[in-house]
Amino acid sequence: MIVARTIADLKEHLFALSEGGRRSIGFVPTMGYLHEGHASLMREAKANNDIAVLSVFVNPTQFGPNEDLDRYPRDEARDLKLSEESGIDVAFLPTVQEMYPKPSKTSVIVSGLTDRLCGASRPGHFDGVGLVVSKLFHLVKPDRAYFGMKDAQQVAVIQQIVNDLNFDTIIVPCPTVREPDGLALSSRNVYLSAEHRAQAVVLSQSLALAKDWIQEESMTAGLLLSSVKERIESAPDAVIDYVELLRYPTLEPLDEQELMHKLESPALLAMAVKFGTTRLIDNSLYHPNGGV
Repeated sequence: MIVARTIADLKEHLFALSEGGRRSIGFVPTMGYLHEGHASLMREAKANNDIAVLSVFVNPTQFGPNEDLDRYPRDEARDLKLSEESGIDVAFLPTVQEMYPKPSKTSVIVSGLTDRLCGASRPGHFDGVGLVVSKLFHLVKPDRAYFGMKDAQQVAVIQQIVNDLNFDTIIVPCPTVREPDGLALSSRNVYLSAEHRAQAVVLSQSLALAKDWIQEESMTAGLLLSSVKERIESAPDAVIDYVELLRYPTLEPLDEQELMHKLESPALLAMAVKFGTTRLIDNSLYHPNGGV
């Protein structure tokens, strides 16, 4: 595995690997502190492309002033070990100075899709995501880029950017990877105390219950939301940031009286919940035929 720390090195190595003809590139952009969820994306990128590229960059432009940028978990040696084991050919680990040598005067803003969910809770977050992903796509020029559906809003936003800016990249959404008890894998899980870790499974439990509740003929969108919130709040330390039910990928809210078993388009049940100081997100996508 090649480790590139500068843009010049990245371009040089990608050019060298492509000598002799066009080779497809699969790309997995991350903020590091990698886990099995990231590994599943890396393996997918390697299996379906000639060259697999990973980036590890804790992007400051997507963090708000009171968020956890400074204490976001980092472990470069562990990240490099897992990425090599997962088949990555080139790992790009730039510094902030390398990515932003001067303050950026350009923003990549996606209106509409970023007005709800994490976009409402974290103003400016997706502007930073849009900027760094656009920069990385220009540098790597991937044929395919792999993102986990744990952040379904991010997937929708990046797909919109690709469509609007004509990036020659296919976005590949990949399933959320979970612990045996259902908790979605996240780099932020390390922040959880033992008690909060035990309580956090209420998120996946509520999504599983929602899958059954949706089949009830009298279940409306409003009733489903209130039932899910009640289930989450049964965990003593759970503090709900949001629980929303939206059409996907447009992220338009469902009418509260809409009957869930008559869905005509996919619906996203998404949540962000705090346990102590740790904010976790999770979601599930429900299809008109009752699938997930």
